[in-house]
Amino acid sequence: MDVSGLVWAGTLVALTAVLLVDLLIIGRRPHEPSVRESSLWVGFYVGLALIFGAGVWLTSGASAAGQFYTGWLTEYSLSVDNLFVFVIIMARFGVPRQYQQKVLLVGIVLALVMRGGFIAAGAALISQFSWVFYIFGAFLIYTAVNLARQGEPDEDEFSENVLIRWSRRALPISKGYDDAKLVTHENGRRLFTPMLIVMIAIGTTDLIFALDSIPAIFGITQEPYLVFTANVFALMGLRQLYFLLGGLLDRLIYLSYGLAVVLGFIGVKLVLEALADNNLPFINGGEHVGWAPHIPIWLSLLVILGTLGAATAASLIKSSRDRRRELADARR
Repeated sequence: MDVSGLVWAGTLVALTAVLLVDLLIIGRRPHEPSVRESSLWVGFYVGLALIFGAGVWLTSGASAAGQFYTGWLTEYSLSVDNLFVFVIIMARFGVPRQYQQKVLLVGIVLALVMRGGFIAAGAALISQFSWVFYIFGAFLIYTAVNLARQGEPDEDEFSENVLIRWSRRALPISKGYDDAKLVTHENGRRLFTPMLIVMIAIGTTDLIFALDSIPAIFGITQEPYLVFTANVFALMGLRQLYFLLGGLLDRLIYLSYGLAVVLGFIGVKLVLEALADNNLPFINGGEHVGWAPHIPIWLSLLVILGTLGAATAASLIKSSRDRRRELADARR
């Protein structure tokens, strides 16, 4: 794709405007959105992504649009998995429901900043060193194996990292959240509220998830414009999706396994592409590996859709059976 500076600027301005609207809503009236409100916002953001993809199709062709949709779907599913950790952090630190929107919005902004930096670094590396695909592919396969072993994160398994533990010890922290402020005053003393610790936990979590998501999207497309926009659209509406799904997150027990398959698939795809374009002297004498196939974008989209759909369906069936069994046991 040949994306002009004007298109980049227009895209950034439009996306920033949408984000600012979200910021103004939270700043004016922090609250727990209703199911109807959350549904409308999620539908709005999904509609925006679909319209944007259609625009890519009209201006750059079906292949570019397919790359955007596949990348957006992959990043969106990874963002949903991110919500599991957000739920655990909120519960661990006892964040009141009416303040959780603010935490989520800050988390999304931090994720955008971090992913933007990783995208720029990744694009620069790929343009100079094609062998980076070997590293990206191996990292995704490693992540997939770990995700399959661990399953969904559990609150009891959540461990505070070094930065959180240091913050607890070194900073004067108040007991209450004081209307979701970061700083408060108690008995003439200036104290940080627990909200600061929550922000640190969310930020470090975003950093870890960015390390997973960026190699995944580069396994689908190497176009920086598509990589960036797919990530932004995947994060838009995540705040409302958190409240819309609610208890449903607990029922998606097989989502991590589905994501493990997706990440493993993309990791293998990256390694195969690296072999097809190989120039490392210690692999096949520095020559391209002829048998390494190119996996088309339509097949990647089918695999990702099929895997995530199967994982979601299996999760809902399993949770429904477990609930019926619990009700039957309670009646006995």
